[in-house]
Formats: sequence, C-alpha cells, structure tokens
Amino acid sequence: MSAWLGRLCVPAVRAVCARRAVRGAGDGWRGAWPAPHRAFGPRWSVTRSLSVSLSTTIEYKELKDLLKKDGVVLIDVREPWEIKEYGIIKGSVNIPLGDLMSALQMTPKMFEEKYHKKFPDKSSTLVFSCLTGIRSGKALGVATLLGYDRVQHYVGGFEDWTKHELPEKKP
Repeated sequence: MSAWLGRLCVPAVRAVCARRAVRGAGDGWRGAWPAPHRAFGPRWSVTRSLSVSLSTTIEYKELKDLLKKDGVVLIDVREPWEIKEYGIIKGSVNIPLGDLMSALQMTPKMFEEKYHKKFPDKSSTLVFSCLTGIRSGKALGVATLLGYDRVQHYVGGFEDWTKHELPEKKP
C-alpha cells in the first residue's frame, strides 16, 4: 500500500516544490519544506507519511551499527536551542529543518565552514534525527527531493537515544 501511495504522491510533491523553488525567495518562500495545507490540503501530511517506505526508517540498534561505517552522515534537524538544552547524539551535525534545503545545496567549502563537517555527496548515506522522529521524516523528504537516494530517519529520535545512552552536551 505505501509503495503505491509513494508512486502517487512523491512525484506530485516534487513538482510543487520545484515550482516553488523556481519562484524563489521573492514570493515569501524561504527554501523550507512547503506547508502541507498550502501544498495539497489538510490530508496531504497523512498521505505523505504513508508514502515513506518502512525501509527508510531505522531504530537504535540499526543506527549504532550504521554509525560505525564510513560515508554515513547523521543530521539532527532540531533547533539550536534544543541542542543546547538537551544535548545531541555524538558525531551528528545540527542543521535545523528550516535550513536543511539550503544547507544541502551549499558548496562543499561553504558547508564545511558553517557546519564543521565534510559535505555529504549524493553517494553518502544520510540519517536524519530529531526529538521524536516527526521532523526527521520531513527532512527525509527534503533530501530525496534534492537527489539523495540513500536516506533514512531515526524514528525514535533523540528521545529514544537517551533511553540507551547519554547525549553529548554542547556549550
């Protein structure tokens, strides 16, 4: 069922986002994921969430194993105040969800200067994390839209991580 819905709604989402990206920031669009109610109506977010295949979601143990490999970039899409207040998963880079689209379109040099991490190329595996897995699911859609095909999101998020390990505190 979700594969069928994915074939229907992902191309439509890409088309709407591409039209908005072409119009640019002059019309009020800031590069963030379009608001569901503005894109397709109130049921859009439900349909979109069904189209994310289960293979793109990972849990704690899978994430731990994945982080041992090269070419894996863990991106925490929470806001900076959340990172300062609660901490972050060690080794992850904080890119707030609203900044994600522009960050993944930066030059490698600009990205490294701003985030102090190597720029993820299209062959990298991107894993998104947030507090409970909602924003990371949206981030997965943004990365897919930009051409990244090796993307996953940690469904339990930071909340689940802290049940297993202590977070790293950022000053």
